[in-house]
Amino acid sequence: MAENQNAPAVFAKSLKKVFANNKNPALDSVALNGIDLVVPKGGLVSLVGPDGAGKTTFMRLVCGLLIPTSGELEVFGMNTATDAEAIQKRIAYMPQRFGLYQDLSIKENMDLFANLQGVPEGERKDKYGQLLSMTDLAPFANRLAGKLSGGMKQKLALACALIHDPELLILDEPTNHLDFQTVMWLEDYLKDYKGALLLVSHDRYFLNRLCTSICEIEHGVLTRYKGDYSAYTVQKEAAVIRQTKEYELQQKEIAKLEDYIARNQTRASTAKSAQSRMKQLEKMERIEKPITYQKSARVQFTYDIEPPQQVLQVQDIAIAVGSGAERKVLAEPVSFEVRRGEKWGIIGENGVGKSTLLKILQGQLPHVGKIRWAAQTKISYFEQESTNLHPAKTVMQEIHDRVPTWLDYDVRSLLGKVRITGEEVYKQVGVLSGGERAKVCFAVMMLEHGNILILDEPTNHLDISMKEVIEDAMKTFTGTILFVSHDRYLLDQVADHILEITPTGVKTYIGGFQSWLDATKKEAAAANAAAQAVETEKKKEDKQQTYRSKEQRAKAAQQRARMRQLEQQSEAMQAELDALNEEITKEEVYSDFNLMQEKCKRMDTLRTELDAALEE
Repeated sequence: MAENQNAPAVFAKSLKKVFANNKNPALDSVALNGIDLVVPKGGLVSLVGPDGAGKTTFMRLVCGLLIPTSGELEVFGMNTATDAEAIQKRIAYMPQRFGLYQDLSIKENMDLFANLQGVPEGERKDKYGQLLSMTDLAPFANRLAGKLSGGMKQKLALACALIHDPELLILDEPTNHLDFQTVMWLEDYLKDYKGALLLVSHDRYFLNRLCTSICEIEHGVLTRYKGDYSAYTVQKEAAVIRQTKEYELQQKEIAKLEDYIARNQTRASTAKSAQSRMKQLEKMERIEKPITYQKSARVQFTYDIEPPQQVLQVQDIAIAVGSGAERKVLAEPVSFEVRRGEKWGIIGENGVGKSTLLKILQGQLPHVGKIRWAAQTKISYFEQESTNLHPAKTVMQEIHDRVPTWLDYDVRSLLGKVRITGEEVYKQVGVLSGGERAKVCFAVMMLEHGNILILDEPTNHLDISMKEVIEDAMKTFTGTILFVSHDRYLLDQVADHILEITPTGVKTYIGGFQSWLDATKKEAAAANAAAQAVETEKKKEDKQQTYRSKEQRAKAAQQRARMRQLEQQSEAMQAELDALNEEITKEEVYSDFNLMQEKCKRMDTLRTELDAALEE
């Protein structure tokens, strides 16, 4: 089928009752009722919504991995039901569980995906170097994917998805497991991305930096909101209030009609008017009652035994993986102390050993140095891979086996606190989404009553409303918390200490994410000032030692004049770029396709000219 060159990247109209393929119907048995969405070429759309709402299902529909039972779905003007293979050559889809080949190296994985996506042999070398450099994977190019940390696997998944500059890029939770530096790089990369972008993310910082519109899928219906995530929350709250009022008014009207019908339908003199009101009721378009999720923490971590003030002492340990000749030290020396009630956020670049540290602290891995837990400490551990859950068990069995004396009512009551309800309790753990598995783990933690919580990426895969529940539970917990996270909002809300792991040891900071960010900026400014002072002194020495001829001085004067000219031109171009960036966020611009295209074309020209000026 030939492509319509003017067609949007994605066009979906009135999709209804979408179900999975025959391989595993339980994975995507989500109904989407009347989904209407257009993603223009070069546009960015972010999907939000609670777990199980159908965000991943919609993405798989766009890729042609699922087929709608009704409605229209076109990508690049082609039908996904009949042209899936042609469409898939022009898109890249990175699901939450990206299918890396564990027994192949980073380079071999990239090569395989480049081959699958038809990247010409001649283009590969430069592309490999660019992506490996941008994702900091270059030093590990020959390491097996199965040996990588969660963050490094996510970087590799991104590199594989970007290997052929797809016209449509589809990302499902792309920031999960990534360190701050990589997330900020990804934000900048996607801001300048020339193709269409469809993504799901629960990272509020990320959405605020990238999005000009948010599409919410809730109860099978898609609603589009203008602006970033913060603007969406305000509009969403107003919409719920408005719909609630409309629902209540309609319910009063319905009750009034039903009362009239009940009183008058059997009387001959009023039966006709009662029938008229019955028809009025039948024709009435019913307003659904808004379902709002309460932020008040139904998840609550409690404990019975109060430990001493000094709960943990760590002295001169090395964070290392492997043994014997294969042993590799990731960071040393590591020393710190934790007191009762403190909440420590653990940060550091991917692969530096954050998850390894949590396992070493619990005695799950061998170590050098000293680790001393105080008496009467009881640890409850949230592991990001959820290996403490049995994939073949149902959610109900998972809890029942831990508390055999409980009735089904007791189990359902606990699971209800993490929003696992109804038939969901009979799902096998192995088919649960990442967010659903995390909820089961939180339910298990509530059973354990630990006075020390150790959590490894606790908010990964959670929808935003559930993140807020967990944030509240962590904030109100009176015991001690050590948690690894790349969630900037969580670190700022919960942590009162930051432990940053580096290859040369650890640095500690008092406060949350913003305190760490401010401190590191000051450190970087001081280091930069010191480096500039050294450079200035060196230039002075060089100047004193250099003899300049008349010709050299003239040439230097010409260069200075040219430098001033370039600086003035660069400032003017940057000012125009900033003004254009502001203009394209205005409705009268982005709603006018031709005007928007003109503005974007001018921005591309300015960026090229600015780059050339800066390079010169």
